[in-house]
Amino acid sequence: MTDLGMNRQFVTTDFPDPVEADNVVYDPSMAELRAFSEHLETTTEYGSPSYVSEQRSRSADRTKNAVDDEFDEDDHQLVRDAVEYAHEEEMVCLDRRVGRHPDHTYVCRYYVPTEYARIALAWAKLFEPAREEDGDPDFVTVQVPDWEETAIRVLPEEGVTAVLGSDYTGEAKKSFLRLFMYRVKRAGGLGLHAGSKRVRITDPGAEGANGDLRTVGQLFLGLSATGKSTLTGHGFDLDAPESAEMLQDDVCALLPDGTVAGSEGNGLYVKTIGLDRDEQEAIYDAATHESAVLENVAVDDEGSVDFHDDSLTRNGRAVIAREHLASAGEEIDLSSVDQIFFITRNPLMPPIAKLSPEQAAAAFMLGESIQTSAGDPDRAGEAIRVVGTNPFIVGSEGEEGNRFRDLVSDLDVECYLINTGRVGEESPRDVGVDETVTILREVARGTVEWTDDEVMDLTIPESVPGLSIQEYYVPEYVTDYETAARELREERRRYLEAFEDLRPEIERSVY
Repeated sequence: MTDLGMNRQFVTTDFPDPVEADNVVYDPSMAELRAFSEHLETTTEYGSPSYVSEQRSRSADRTKNAVDDEFDEDDHQLVRDAVEYAHEEEMVCLDRRVGRHPDHTYVCRYYVPTEYARIALAWAKLFEPAREEDGDPDFVTVQVPDWEETAIRVLPEEGVTAVLGSDYTGEAKKSFLRLFMYRVKRAGGLGLHAGSKRVRITDPGAEGANGDLRTVGQLFLGLSATGKSTLTGHGFDLDAPESAEMLQDDVCALLPDGTVAGSEGNGLYVKTIGLDRDEQEAIYDAATHESAVLENVAVDDEGSVDFHDDSLTRNGRAVIAREHLASAGEEIDLSSVDQIFFITRNPLMPPIAKLSPEQAAAAFMLGESIQTSAGDPDRAGEAIRVVGTNPFIVGSEGEEGNRFRDLVSDLDVECYLINTGRVGEESPRDVGVDETVTILREVARGTVEWTDDEVMDLTIPESVPGLSIQEYYVPEYVTDYETAARELREERRRYLEAFEDLRPEIERSVY
């Protein structure tokens, strides 16, 4: 057994050799992984496996990393305990790769007890198998669900994560994506909790009766359940030859050359509560395919699936295959980004506003959204702020805001704030999916006319083809809008002042 002394760093060789260790089943097939957990499975009407976990959301309050948190001897001992466990108990081990970008592809090695192979089954469907030429693991995670306490401990420099006391698949997935984003940041880019999309759309200003097609790269930043997946995967009601393709749904990385590197090559880990074929046809069809893996979704003894039943949790999930998702493109990397959208649900914000680089950095830092069942089920629905709408940042949050500002400025990226909730506080006006899609399609097409509104002190649409945008003018739905807006700006400014590393011009630009 490897020496796991008290005063040494962890490296990938501390873990069992997956090929030679007698207690490790290395790289089992999907069928074998499913067989290991058949005693936990309910088979759905579609032939897919469904499982119910003990933990049904991430344990953010039980997570510490050695860069940002006080990491004492007890924390290091928890990592040692996880590694020792991997040497002694019956485990399965899989190697997958995060990303396809030539400079940002990382080998990920995952250990979990054989009896919990259903987590490995779901996790393995998200990422592509590692290749021999990819080399040794960059990141290693050991997950021990039946540990006596819940603790997630991360060593970012070493690329090691111990997930103890949680059987939630999301902890396995994010253990690797957290380190993917950290590694990209060290290389000068910025990891983003964002969906990426490529839109091919007619340019109305081009010559010819029908114009010419142009390609627009889009990113959507938002917490789970705020509409990020819906908008990233939406076809924008376009007809051929126009098209809209989802490249990534959850985590990607903006690089200094404008490339957006993807992370998940095989699948998506989507929320299923309320999933309806009429509104999300592509995701619904993929989630009801036999290749999907359901987690904490209501399935009765006959195998009937009810995506509207939240008796288990509002954070039901499905791992779905890209190949069965009609809106997914074959590529996961975006060659260039043209537009970035921040998703909010703040009723004082318009359906869309155009932001300067400094305002966009402020929006990044504010990360205004609503709490979801994926983060904290007890606070679901509450207004919250998460820098970058990214709960997995390692390192200075202020420096992330500075870098975001520099990247979008250098790359001349258009940035926008979109409200997918409602405008106004008295008799508010809902902003539905159809309205948002109309706005996003016309922004991509370049047909929106903009105006600097003195009352709102924002750049907002004067006209949007296909939508009476004046009907969503926020001051019409707030009794004393100017006072409410001033108080919001003052409160936002005080919030941003707490970030010591954040540049003053970003603080001053708060809208």
